[in-house]
Amino acid sequence: MRNISIFLFLILISCKNETKSESEIGTDNQSKMTIETEEGIDESVSEMWNYFTESNPNFKNDKLPESDFFHNNEKDANRLAELTLIGKKRASSGLYSLYEQYNADLPTVGTKQIITDFNGKAKAIIENVSIDTIPFNKISKEYAELDMGTNIEPLEKWKIAHWDFFESFLKESGEKPSEDMLIVAVVFKKIWPKNE
Repeated sequence: MRNISIFLFLILISCKNETKSESEIGTDNQSKMTIETEEGIDESVSEMWNYFTESNPNFKNDKLPESDFFHNNEKDANRLAELTLIGKKRASSGLYSLYEQYNADLPTVGTKQIITDFNGKAKAIIENVSIDTIPFNKISKEYAELDMGTNIEPLEKWKIAHWDFFESFLKESGEKPSEDMLIVAVVFKKIWPKNE
């Protein structure tokens, strides 16, 4: 599940900094970075998974999913975790060329993840329900609304936020973003905690 480590970083526009360490790229299907502290994964992550599997025994033999936060700073990470928790954020976007660059598998339907706040505290469990590859300039307003968690100018906000992020990331390899760059568009549903 280490591919989940790098690419949720890309898909969720997240990264680790300060005292948190980054995972190496692995061979599973949806890269993302595992939340790690000096002692390892925050205890709330395994506690949330245990509560989920107690209420859903058909998943009790599944491995603990990867955990991560959205975005690259505390304020946005915590805001997006709350939007996920209340069901407003239901999508994430990654740059297809980065999957190729890191030789990582694309996300798959059914993959579960534990979304945390910036400090690694578990907030929600999500499950991928659809994955599509779409050119940047073909992203729909409806998808942008799911990704941004808002219906106020979602497409405009999505384009600005993602263009800037991809531009800064691509700059490291000497590349530039383009209007037709492929985006891995992941739609997910929150599966835990259940809505009251």
